[in-house]
Amino acid sequence: MCMRTNCWTEKPGMVPPPPGEESQTVILPPGWHSYLSPQGRRYYVNTTTNETTWERPSSSPGISASPGPHRSSLPTTVNGYHASGTPAHPPETAHMSLRKSTGDSQNLGSSSPGRKQSKENTITINCVTFPHPDTMPEQQLLKPTEWSYCDYFWADKKDPQGNGTVAGFELLLQKQLKGKQMQKEMSEFIRERIKIEEEYAKNLAKLSQNSLAAQEEGSLGEAWAQVKKSLADEAEVHLKFSAKLHSEVEKPLMNFRENFKKDMKKCDHHIADLRKQLASRYASVEKARKALTERQKDLEMKTQQLEIKLSNKTEEDIKKARRKSTQAGDDLMRCVDLYNQAQSKWFEEMVTTTLELERLEVERVEMIRQHLCQYTQLRHETDMFNQSTVEPVDQLLRKVDPAKDRELWVREHKTGNIRPVDMEI
Repeated sequence: MCMRTNCWTEKPGMVPPPPGEESQTVILPPGWHSYLSPQGRRYYVNTTTNETTWERPSSSPGISASPGPHRSSLPTTVNGYHASGTPAHPPETAHMSLRKSTGDSQNLGSSSPGRKQSKENTITINCVTFPHPDTMPEQQLLKPTEWSYCDYFWADKKDPQGNGTVAGFELLLQKQLKGKQMQKEMSEFIRERIKIEEEYAKNLAKLSQNSLAAQEEGSLGEAWAQVKKSLADEAEVHLKFSAKLHSEVEKPLMNFRENFKKDMKKCDHHIADLRKQLASRYASVEKARKALTERQKDLEMKTQQLEIKLSNKTEEDIKKARRKSTQAGDDLMRCVDLYNQAQSKWFEEMVTTTLELERLEVERVEMIRQHLCQYTQLRHETDMFNQSTVEPVDQLLRKVDPAKDRELWVREHKTGNIRPVDMEI
């Protein structure tokens, strides 16, 4: 799914020609895809490892197809997210290249006149600056062929009661917590199944020892004795089945849930704290903007007084007012720069963390599917007469598709795909 009108429609592993170069088809290594930055420069994204680079990756490990002294910085907004095109430096290998260099002079949005945009071109939602719908350039998705979490949860969503809003990331977090609860309930379900099997095996073994009709003689007596022995054998089968259910299904489900809980704690509250910092930076910008307006009014008033009455005192007052106005302007630039840094950090962590949540969700679903398949296999081995009861389960398990589930869920719950942009003075 591509939202940018000038982007290439690519087949996996194929690269469209860069602007100004002779048309040719270049084979990329598996997992690598090519995109254009907002400035028209080509870069490459590995959708498996989330690594990004300006250099065309080589199919030979460790050899770059475009040798150079170093890797240059990639766009802050990977795949053209950021309307302003502010550059950034890529992080370590195999990590999303969305870092902004806070010390880079190119990153000072407040000091670059060519990149300035009026406040009418942006809109602020809960202290996050987004491009205004009427002036917004079309934005290309990070994962254009997937319904990825990292593309569709930037905006906030009104709660059903209409009393407030819920952050898009919070919806993702709630989904993961619900998945953890569902896994716990599945484990409890298997545990109850184990109890039933154990109780059933106990009753069968007890019945096999019953002395009723023990006096039957002859061949019929032998057949009757075998009927009772078969109960004892069946009891043993169900006992082994319950033991395997515990070791091969219930226990792995519980162990995975504990590890899943630890992974979730890494994400919990992290994005919320970044949003709070962003709100604080935004408040500082508004305060500095108001102070600058007041200083400019004071300077204008004293300038008018000078025109009316010329005196050394009035000239000195104008110099002081001019210094204060300049200082207020510098303060505003500093606050805007801090806000943009905070927003860049929030943007970067949103992408990285949502991709991690997506990975955890796929891992959870695949793990449960695997152990439910083990459950049906044990059922087949234990009770060949009840295959008809588990065959529908096998059919549905073969159809389990985390990507399709994610698409359906994202379609229903997505909150918006418009990325934020830097604030400008």
